[in-house]
Amino acid sequence: MNSRHDARILAGLGLLAALTAGPGAAQEWRPQKNVEIVVAAGAGGSADRSSRVAQKYLQALPGMPSVSVINRQGGGGTIAWTYIAQHPNDPHYLGTLSPGLVTNEIVGTSRLSYRDFTPLNILMREYIVVSVLASMPFKSARDITVRLKKDPASITFGFAAALGNQNHVVLGMMARAAGVDPKALKVVVFNSGNLAATALLGGHIDVLAGTPGTILPHITGGRARAIGISGPERQKGAYASVPTLREQGLDAVYYSWRGFLGPRGLTAAQIAFWEQAFAKVVQADEWKDDYVKNAWIEDFRGAAETRKHLDAEAEFLRKILVELGVLSKQ
Repeated sequence: MNSRHDARILAGLGLLAALTAGPGAAQEWRPQKNVEIVVAAGAGGSADRSSRVAQKYLQALPGMPSVSVINRQGGGGTIAWTYIAQHPNDPHYLGTLSPGLVTNEIVGTSRLSYRDFTPLNILMREYIVVSVLASMPFKSARDITVRLKKDPASITFGFAAALGNQNHVVLGMMARAAGVDPKALKVVVFNSGNLAATALLGGHIDVLAGTPGTILPHITGGRARAIGISGPERQKGAYASVPTLREQGLDAVYYSWRGFLGPRGLTAAQIAFWEQAFAKVVQADEWKDDYVKNAWIEDFRGAAETRKHLDAEAEFLRKILVELGVLSKQ
C-alpha cells in the first residue's frame, strides 16, 4: 500500500473508534436496526460476491446489528436503485455502486442519477476479461476482430447487466480499435454476470465480457479461455498469463469500480460512520485474501473522493458512449 492510502486508512480507523466509543464520543450515530444491503444484480455475480463479503465483515464489527443482503435484479440495476431511493434519510439501507448507475442515466434507461443518492465509498476495481469457451476457435482478440470485420453479426457477445456499462464499453472499444462500427455488434444483456457465464458455457453466446472473478472458476476448470483483459498492463495472480487487449493491438483499457451508496439525505455523522466502517473492513486479512481469490484490485476511496470520481466518470462515459454509438450525439 502507498503512504497516501495508509494515511487515509489510519485516519479512518481513528474516526471509527470515535464513532463507537460510547456516549462521550463527538459523533454518536450508529445503526439501530437491521442494515439492508441491496444488490443491483442477481446472485452469483461480482456485485453479489462483493456485497456478501462486505456483509460478513460489517456484521463482525463491535455493536453492529444484523446485516442482510437482498438481490433486486432487473432494469440494469434500476429496480434496486429505485428501492434505495424510496428510503430517503435512512442510513440502514445501502446499495451497490457501479458504473451502471451512471450509464443508465446517460442512455435513458433510468431517470435516477448518482446525485440522487449519497455515495459512500469505492472499495476496489476490476478490469474486464473477454473470454470464450475452450472449444471455440478464437485464440486471441485478433481472431475475434478478424471475424468481426468479415461479418459483425456472426459473433454474439454477452454481458451483464445493462447496455452502455463497463463491459459494453470495453467491447465497443475493441470494435472501434478494429475498425468495426460498435453499433453493429450483436449483444445480449443478462441480469447478472453469473447468468452471462452460464450462457457462455451453454453455447448460447460466443464471447463473454465480464469481471474476472465470475469466469475464473471455469477458466481454471478448463471449460473457458480468457483471451484478453482490459488492463493497462498484465495482472498478477490467476490472470498473469492473460495478455492485455492493448498488447494485442486494441486500445481498450477500462475498469469497473465497485462500492456502496446510501439514499439521499444522510447526515455527516452517518456518512462518516459508514465510510469508516468500510475502511476497517478492507483492512481485514480475509478481505485481502478475497482480493486475490476474486481478482479484485485494491482501490479504496472515501465518500468525498467517490463523489469526485462519479463526476469525472459521468463526463467520460457520456463522451465515450457517443463515440461508440451507444448514445446519440447531444
